Amino acid sequence: MDINSLFGLEGKTALVTGGATGIGRMAAEGLVRAGATVLLASRKEGACAAVAEELNALGASGKAIGFVGDVGSEAGIDALVAEVSSRTDSLHILMNNAGITWGAPLGQFPHHAWEKVMNVNVAGMFDLTQKLLPMLVASSSADDPARVVNVGSVMGEREMGDGAYSYSMSKAAVHHMTRILGKELAGHHVTVNALAPGPFVSRMTAFATHDEDMRSKVGDDVPLKRVGRDEDIAGCMLFLCGQGGSYITGAIIPVSGGINVMSGPNIFEQALH
Repeated sequence: MDINSLFGLEGKTALVTGGATGIGRMAAEGLVRAGATVLLASRKEGACAAVAEELNALGASGKAIGFVGDVGSEAGIDALVAEVSSRTDSLHILMNNAGITWGAPLGQFPHHAWEKVMNVNVAGMFDLTQKLLPMLVASSSADDPARVVNVGSVMGEREMGDGAYSYSMSKAAVHHMTRILGKELAGHHVTVNALAPGPFVSRMTAFATHDEDMRSKVGDDVPLKRVGRDEDIAGCMLFLCGQGGSYITGAIIPVSGGINVMSGPNIFEQALH
């Protein structure tokens, strides 16, 4: 057994949507450090180009390339697929990370927030995967399948609205989509798994994680008593995308510090003390 090959990605090409910030940025660094060529796509070309430059300055064995990519419309997805096809003949890894959220109190949550969020987080993710499938299948084999990693959320697992109702429901849909595609694509030598993160420092969570004091308060409510770190995401990606993860599909990996197993108090606690 070659330990390095379990997590190494030399010669692999990956696409990370929403790769300029947050969880996408964390994953991209891990993939580059493991030797992959990482295509970073987001709506902001300048941000992707800047992150690609940062990653290429690490001196790692992989490299990053940044460009515009929008999964919010069918035309945008078609343009992204064309861009990827123009840059590589092989696609071994697809990380569907791009997503949006919307927050409003119950009773004030707008109808249009459902269409907007579900369109990007669910329909866009599915359509991009579907249209890149020929490239993924062509790059796969029984011994080394192509990998799709979707980004869900612990809010898609647990009964947590927190004012982000359409976001939570969309992530539950992402988890179910992952299981369905994991089943359907196994015969094509493509694995499909998902991450279900808890609180990480990102643009989406900046309202609650923008400084160390806020991050400490958020971490206090997590069973493992901290917010997520970059290496938590990178480690999961290297496991799922390296040789060590080649026999796993349809899994939802709870990268949430234990929030996924939180429950109410012991029902006998007061009686016994």
